[in-house]
Amino acid sequence: MGTLLVARHGETTWNRDGRVQGWAPSRLTDDGRRQAAALGAWLDDRYDVDRVLASDLARTRDTAAEARGAADGLPDPSYDADWRERGFGTLQGLFAEELLGEFPDHDPEASVISLDADPENGESVRAFRGRIERAWERSISTTGGGETTLVVTHGGVIKVLLGKLTDRDPDAALAEGSQDNCAVNEIRLDGGPELVGEELTGWRDLLE
Repeated sequence: MGTLLVARHGETTWNRDGRVQGWAPSRLTDDGRRQAAALGAWLDDRYDVDRVLASDLARTRDTAAEARGAADGLPDPSYDADWRERGFGTLQGLFAEELLGEFPDHDPEASVISLDADPENGESVRAFRGRIERAWERSISTTGGGETTLVVTHGGVIKVLLGKLTDRDPDAALAEGSQDNCAVNEIRLDGGPELVGEELTGWRDLLE
């Protein structure tokens, strides 16, 4: 059966500091690199991955590279800008508290990814969802029966996909907190997409 594995990138300096990342070139922390390497070794042991796709942003490129370096069976990744996080334009780099000061009507308990605004040089929620839908349709159409594709992407992207797969309200799904860094979601494609594993973190057992 065809399988799609969707993993979040490793911890970045901006994750740690609570900054809005968007498309900014934030880099992995030392912990993030260890997470990515453990992820690669765990995937190599558990799955037969035929193809690796990744967002073309620095933190996903770094995660894919660290995972590949720790695994014999992971192919070299291909990069696709449609798997990027939501673009926040001029808001990138702000601390979450600063962003809430700019948009006081936004629910402070909701993720900043769900901000109902069209940031300068950024993306609206509608444009972001449309881009992820394109990436999703392209990936499932090119993953044949018996093949496994790994996608290394971002927290906001995963919220959009999980909302779609579980028939949750899309706005509510986007407002939820992000999964842990390097969490994996397993989606079975044959017979219609089905989420069979959510926020898998078995790789943690391999951390030094």
